[in-house]
Amino acid sequence: MTAGLDALTEKEKDALRLLLRGHDAKSSARELGLSVHTVNERLREARRKLGVTSSREAARRLLAEEGETPEAPPETLGDKALGDASEVAAAAGKAVSATRRPPVLATIGVLAMSLVLAALLVPASPLSVLPAAAPAPVLAAETDAAAAARAAEDFLKLVDESRWAESYAATVAEFRRLNTLAVWSEVSERARPPLGKLLTRDLVGNEWVPAPPAGYRLIKFRSAYANGTQQTESLSLAWEDGAWKVAGITFD
Repeated sequence: MTAGLDALTEKEKDALRLLLRGHDAKSSARELGLSVHTVNERLREARRKLGVTSSREAARRLLAEEGETPEAPPETLGDKALGDASEVAAAAGKAVSATRRPPVLATIGVLAMSLVLAALLVPASPLSVLPAAAPAPVLAAETDAAAAARAAEDFLKLVDESRWAESYAATVAEFRRLNTLAVWSEVSERARPPLGKLLTRDLVGNEWVPAPPAGYRLIKFRSAYANGTQQTESLSLAWEDGAWKVAGITFD
């Protein structure tokens, strides 16, 4: 027997053999029916008798002498420092955490990927789940500049003839809501008759203005009157109830 090994007691050898089989201090104590403190004392005594500084070296020497194959796979020992039983327990804990970490990381990775995919699928905001507002339908009349111009000119003819009620009826509902027929008639009476007879009226502008709520046509005429007045008449017309109607009028 190798020097020092014959000095080991069977109890000390049993503690070393359990280390070779993958036991830690707690399981060794449970296997032997002892306290953890007692197991550590036996390991320390075995190291002293063999003149080594680690329980790993002591266990290897016993294994080489007895030629036994440990029940646990050799890699249980590996090259981890065994020291006393507490060292083995720490090493075992590291080994367990090392073997368990990949599945945990894999689980986290799968979860993270699931969240990324969910984020791509879930809308960033509640509004984005609503259907986008459909563009306002383009009416054929909106592109019919000539029709709008005719409507504007017909309106001015009614004003030229002092037909206040009929010109008032040719305005949009919002205009009539803001202005009564009496107000429209009074203002028109003060403004139009003093100009005298219309001499000329020329179309000088016709453009589509995409302003809310639905856009409008801006029609401009340059007119000359018997009293010598020359002015630009600007009318905004909106499409309402299937026809172009005056929404506003200015003179300058």
